[in-house]
Amino acid sequence: MHPDLSADLCARLREAFLTAGYTADGVVDALGPQAHAALGRNEPEAARRASRDAGDLGALIRLFLLGDTEPGAAKVLNLSDEQAAQIIRDDKAALDIRPHEDNWWVIADLDADQRGGPVPEDHVLGVGHASISLARATARRPVGTLLDLGTGCGVQALYASTHARKITATDVSERALKLAEGTFRINELDVELRQGEWFGPVRNRRFDQVVCNPPFVVGPPRVDYVYRDSGLGGDDASALVIRQMPAFLNEGGVGQLLASWLHVKGQDWADRVSGWLPRGGVDAWFVQRDVADPALYVGTWLRDAGVDPRSPEGREKANAWLDWFAENDVEGVGFGYVTLRRTEEAHAEVVCEDLRHAFDDPLGPEAAAWLDRVAWLRAHGDELLGTRFTVPESVLLEEVSQASEDGWASIVRRLHRTDGPGWQHEVDEPTAKLLAGCRGALPLEDLLALLEFAYGEIDVRSALPIVRDLIRHGMLVPA
Repeated sequence: MHPDLSADLCARLREAFLTAGYTADGVVDALGPQAHAALGRNEPEAARRASRDAGDLGALIRLFLLGDTEPGAAKVLNLSDEQAAQIIRDDKAALDIRPHEDNWWVIADLDADQRGGPVPEDHVLGVGHASISLARATARRPVGTLLDLGTGCGVQALYASTHARKITATDVSERALKLAEGTFRINELDVELRQGEWFGPVRNRRFDQVVCNPPFVVGPPRVDYVYRDSGLGGDDASALVIRQMPAFLNEGGVGQLLASWLHVKGQDWADRVSGWLPRGGVDAWFVQRDVADPALYVGTWLRDAGVDPRSPEGREKANAWLDWFAENDVEGVGFGYVTLRRTEEAHAEVVCEDLRHAFDDPLGPEAAAWLDRVAWLRAHGDELLGTRFTVPESVLLEEVSQASEDGWASIVRRLHRTDGPGWQHEVDEPTAKLLAGCRGALPLEDLLALLEFAYGEIDVRSALPIVRDLIRHGMLVPA
């Protein structure tokens, strides 16, 4: 039975939360940085102690964040018995309701730890690593219409409300839509909700932007948990979204999603994912953030659902999963971000690249800038030799030298961008000298002529692809 998160109930919750200070900032202030950090590590006792002196806010922290029994919670929330029954059972929280970032609140199901056991098939996931990763990787430029495909508890739509005028959210799960509706009501957001599989609920419609955190877990075609399993085999769920998404974008519209792809013996992953795209009309940027071996992948997702890999159930599921990987020559599972743009230009840009190192800056601004740079290259690609360029201050040249008979000999030269995703490029000495001359004074062809005088004949055909790569990564910009 799904909870009835009525407009009145959500309004009462919002008022009670604001009155008590149950916000992201309020919780940190009440607990203090050390206890709050401990709570994030699943070490609750310091937070429990700190909550004792926090009045009504402390009661809400114990109820929703610590999972404690809190007999006076309904009174603190100013709820009737009927309303309280929708979110509290036996004086304990029946739903996960917690503050998130810009003083939003997110309503989701209790996770496996909170429940004390595996979650049900229709479990609605709360704010997790994947949803935060997608939010950080999403471009936030103002748009008129945005589709949140597979909204779950509504996290992506919350972030979308900062830059989209009209938001549509879909999900195949009725329970997910009920909880998402509660999330939107408590945050006073007007979001159109549609139920159905994949793009079915928005057939014949187009949007300025589409975001999607699909059920991207790969493996046998089954549905153990709706939030992560699509019922499609292998990586077909990611392939389906990538293949169909461009048809639901306006001209120039941008789609972004998390995706997983199989690393199959004898096949390059880039060939696999680029083969999912429709022919022409789509700029695509595939960024691979991680590759997991099959055993690690299976163990991770079993624990995610609260299943002990050592239990009879865990062993049975793990063996079926690993058998499927072996039968399909799967050597690993890639995970990353995909950015698509619908374009009517004759030449569409498709780039697949690894970005596995750690970085702090969100990827969303970089994704938007990447699309800008691709558009610039499409418009000015034939004019590179006559263009003046500069190297941003954020780009540094690192050199590694080795002692030799003639002194220190440089063996590695690496360009390193210190902002954004921290792109790195190893370059040879002539390329390093070329970039040193890019100060906006001389066009590229004059700089190449000077290099030819110093180093002998320069192959312009080999130099221009390097220049294009540096432009795509924001390491060389038009003056």
